[in-house]
Amino acid sequence: MTRTQWASVTAVVLALLFAGAATVASAGPEPGQVAPVADSADAGFARDMSVHHQQAVEMSFIVRDRTKDEEVRRLAYDIANTQANQRGMMLGWLDMWGLPKVAPGVEPMAWMGMPSHGAMPGMASPEDLDRLRAASGRQAEVLYLRLMTEHHKGGVHMAQGCVDRCRPGVERDLAQGMVDAQESEIRLMADLLKARGAKP
Repeated sequence: MTRTQWASVTAVVLALLFAGAATVASAGPEPGQVAPVADSADAGFARDMSVHHQQAVEMSFIVRDRTKDEEVRRLAYDIANTQANQRGMMLGWLDMWGLPKVAPGVEPMAWMGMPSHGAMPGMASPEDLDRLRAASGRQAEVLYLRLMTEHHKGGVHMAQGCVDRCRPGVERDLAQGMVDAQESEIRLMADLLKARGAKP
């Protein structure tokens, strides 16, 4: 098995392992522990990462239709499938905690104690998405890999924030799984870009 194939398998296995654990376990409060409040790290992470994941799913569906390359299409499918499942879990936790999925007046990333100025790290711009929709073949592959690399770097930053700030439990475990899986996928995408003669 090549390094690229191994990185891909590792990323998927890690993501599914933590997603499976989070599905089986309850993210409800431990006995004697109250549910997270709206401005907690737990709630902020669930809200912000759900939005972040949604864009990754969108970009992955776009590139799937813009290239016939099986390696990139397989990666896009894995990212879309994993992140859609994780997003569903996080939105489900917010429902279980009785908290809103959108917090009007609350800046993204406020739970990390950092100003976001309305934007989360790694998010592609509307112009970036338009360029991806207009591209095809190798051009679409390279643009997707570059955008998703930056997206994953932002996702790792956010997930590490939950690892450091969220209470112990399945949400923090899922965040650690995101860190591990997305760092592995970043290395895989660097290999895919190199194979296409492009820089990250």
